[in-house]
Amino acid sequence: MSYETISIAREGAIDWLTLDRPDRLNAINPRMCDELTEYFQALRSDERVRVVILRGAGRAFCAGYDLRAADGVNASTVSGMRAQKQVSQVFIAMRRCPQPIICLAHGAATGGGFAFVLASDVRIITPATRMNVAMIKVGMSGCDVGISYFLPRSVGQSVAAELMMTGRFLEPARAERLGLVSAVVEEDQLAETGRAMARDMLATAPLGLRLTKEGLNMAIDAPSLEAAAALEDRGQILCASAGLFSEGIAAFLEKRPAEYGDD
Repeated sequence: MSYETISIAREGAIDWLTLDRPDRLNAINPRMCDELTEYFQALRSDERVRVVILRGAGRAFCAGYDLRAADGVNASTVSGMRAQKQVSQVFIAMRRCPQPIICLAHGAATGGGFAFVLASDVRIITPATRMNVAMIKVGMSGCDVGISYFLPRSVGQSVAAELMMTGRFLEPARAERLGLVSAVVEEDQLAETGRAMARDMLATAPLGLRLTKEGLNMAIDAPSLEAAAALEDRGQILCASAGLFSEGIAAFLEKRPAEYGDD
C-alpha cells in the first residue's frame, strides 16, 4: 500500500511509524484510518519488526479527528456507524499486533490523538504535551475509540470520569504522577529516549517479548488470579522449552549479552 498520511522508517528491528499530516497537526482522516489499520494488521505476521515507535511529524503529535473530514460520521445512522468503526478498528489493530508500541507524544495529543497514546504500551511525552478527551467538547460522548476501555485501566475510574466528562486537559506532571506515562522529557530528547527504550526491549528474547505483550493484554481482563497465572505459566514454559531460559542463564553467568536468535 502506498502511504499518504503516514511514513515508515525501518531501523533494524524497529519501525519508526510517523503520523504524517503536519499541515493538519496530523489529524485523523479516513485515509489515515485505512493506512494505519493495514499497517498494524500486517505486523501480526511480520516477525522482522520487534518494536514500533509511534510519533507525529511537525509541531504536534495528533490533534484528533479532522473535523473537516467528519461528513461520514454526520451522515445517516448506518453510514455514520460505518465511518465510526473505520476509526475504532485502528485502535483494535494496535492492541492486536504482537509488537510493543512506544508512543512519543509532543504538542497536541487530543481526542483520537489521546487514544493513540492510550493504545500504546509505553508512553513518553514532553512538558508541553496537551492531552484531553476532546470529543465531549463537540457534542459527542467521551466514550470513543477505546478511551472508555484504556483510560480507567490506566488512571482509575474517578480520574477517568473526570477527564471524559469534562474534556479537561491532563497536565504532563499529573500524567506522570498517575502512572499514565513512563517519562516526561524535553522534545529534543524524545527520539533518543524512545530509541533507548526500544533497545532495552530488543535485548530480550523475541518470543518472550511477544508473550509479555499478549499476557499483559489478557491479564487486564482476566476474571481471576488463577486465569492470569495459567496464562503466565504457559508463557514461561513456552520460553523455557524453546531454550531461551537456558541461554538467558548462561549469558547472565558468563556476563555477556544473550543471543536468542529468531526463536
